[in-house]
Amino acid sequence: MLDFFRSALPTDESIWVAILDLVIVFYLVYILLRLVRGTRTVPMAVGLLFFILLYVFSRQFGFVTTYLLLDQFMSVVVLFILIIFQDDIRRALVRLGRFAWFTRAKQTAILEEVVQAAERLTRAKIGGLIIFEREASLVEFVAAAGTRLEANVCRELLCAIFVPSAENVLHDGAVLIRNYQILEAGAFLPLSSNPKIDKALGTRHRAAIGISEQTDAVGVVISEERGTVSIAYRGELTRDISIGELRQNLLLLFSSESTRRKKLLPTGARNAKKRAAKKGRRR
Repeated sequence: MLDFFRSALPTDESIWVAILDLVIVFYLVYILLRLVRGTRTVPMAVGLLFFILLYVFSRQFGFVTTYLLLDQFMSVVVLFILIIFQDDIRRALVRLGRFAWFTRAKQTAILEEVVQAAERLTRAKIGGLIIFEREASLVEFVAAAGTRLEANVCRELLCAIFVPSAENVLHDGAVLIRNYQILEAGAFLPLSSNPKIDKALGTRHRAAIGISEQTDAVGVVISEERGTVSIAYRGELTRDISIGELRQNLLLLFSSESTRRKKLLPTGARNAKKRAAKKGRRR
């Protein structure tokens, strides 16, 4: 029986080396695409991948002129990648040093701290804006940098940051959360220019929508006028949701599965209207 399998499988080691080589290349391409997903570097990554594939094909099929030209380009491609994708490479290296179970446990705890802070702020009718950085770096999108904190995420600190006061210069800006830490507070983000946005929305809501339009970030907005909480993702704002719905949406968006096709749950004002309509019919 063993002799049968030995005869069926190829014995040339070069074949297995070639297969392993291809697997490694495709895996690296997959990692690269995951790193740049939802960022402005996607077109650059696609263009770079095109040149690499063209280089391989020109070498394989003997396109001498094309190969010599691209060979000069490939000599600096490593430096090009390090410069263009430095933020993405940094985040990838940070993630490599984490255990999956530890990441999920810590992530859930941090999300709960944000949920509890949002509940306190809504009860006190104190406005706030909390932005979670995901795959895409927020640095290039910040209109005006805030105060760098690099502090642990806790409800007490989040509430203290947003307390309105003449001495508190941080309360008007956004809190940016990166790698389970409060990166900075008092940051100002570009506002959405979407003409379809409700004119009644304030600066915080427009900033949350704007950053979620340009990146894969998730924004939590607390309205000081209405004492309500909303969540922004992929350019959409789900308004006036309950604390339970906020928790449910955050856990959904930050689950281990891919969020590329995930949408916010149909909660908040839309469900409130449905409940009100049902009560009206019962009466």
